[in-house]
Amino acid sequence: MTLYHGSFLEIAKPDLVHSRHNVDFGRGFYVTPLHAQAEKWCGKFKRRGKDGIISRYEYDESRKVELKILKFDSYSEEWLDFILNCRSGKDSTNYDLVVGGVANDKVFNTVELFFDGLIDKMEAINRLRYEKPNLQICFRTEKALSLMHFEGSEIL
Repeated sequence: MTLYHGSFLEIAKPDLVHSRHNVDFGRGFYVTPLHAQAEKWCGKFKRRGKDGIISRYEYDESRKVELKILKFDSYSEEWLDFILNCRSGKDSTNYDLVVGGVANDKVFNTVELFFDGLIDKMEAINRLRYEKPNLQICFRTEKALSLMHFEGSEIL
């Protein structure tokens, strides 16, 4: 499976050292199988006057049985709870790989409203139900990263 990472530089050797805490699926290296999603991730760098660079990887799916994987097929109560735990630094799970929807601007706004106590969980889930998820994959361990091979990059 081909995966993409959008940034302001080429990342030939992904690592966990440079990953941020308190993001959607916790600390890890984020990729997507959707080239258009990687382009969106590059947008914030381009708006700051930097290059947008999409790094491309090949992921060996045949070995995913070796990994502990959490997959969300849709925005759901479980997805919302997981995102909130990760963003608040309370994630204590040991998944190698997490797959699920991206908290884009509209989704992020709903999550923030819930996080701030301005809407309840049911209202948040109702709002999220109508959003089409863009897919992100978070490689959270070195073991998971070892199944991905750098193929090249492109400047947008």
